[in-house]
Amino acid sequence: MAEQAKWYVVHTYSGYEMIVTENIKKVVENRKLQDLIPEVMMPTEHLSPEDGENGGKKKAKDKNLFPSYVFVKMVMTDETWYIVRNTRGVTGFVGPGSKPIPLTDKEVEALGVSMTKTFDDAKIQLVKGDQVVVTEGKLKGMHGVVQSVDDESKTVNITIFTMGRETPAQLPAYMVEKA
Repeated sequence: MAEQAKWYVVHTYSGYEMIVTENIKKVVENRKLQDLIPEVMMPTEHLSPEDGENGGKKKAKDKNLFPSYVFVKMVMTDETWYIVRNTRGVTGFVGPGSKPIPLTDKEVEALGVSMTKTFDDAKIQLVKGDQVVVTEGKLKGMHGVVQSVDDESKTVNITIFTMGRETPAQLPAYMVEKA
């Protein structure tokens, strides 16, 4: 049934994106609804201190790419609609009136949300020193070197060479592959 799942956009209160994401994941796990709601995500971009968007503070952080929105891949049923819609912090689905409209494949691709690769599917087969290329997102096509791999969070820290200098980046493992 998960193959029938489509991506929907859920609007949240400002600052509630991570809370909504985690709460939906907990309900899915508790009710064993992974077939109906296989993925919930809040796309982020990792900012290093050099990016200059940290208010002058020298601290890395993740920036929410779509503030007040969470992406849910789900099979739309009365039960799944009710679970998502009644999660604390959710103001509703994106769509006309109260009718949620799924994103088209083209829209999903343009937003940088992977349809086929997910955090859970990522098989990290990279090691420190591997040459990689970014396959998705804003850094697509850029080359780098693996600095570290985090199997638990399924992320890869790489150094990208751009404009004559090294820039660190932390990316989901599914967004990079060996060059």
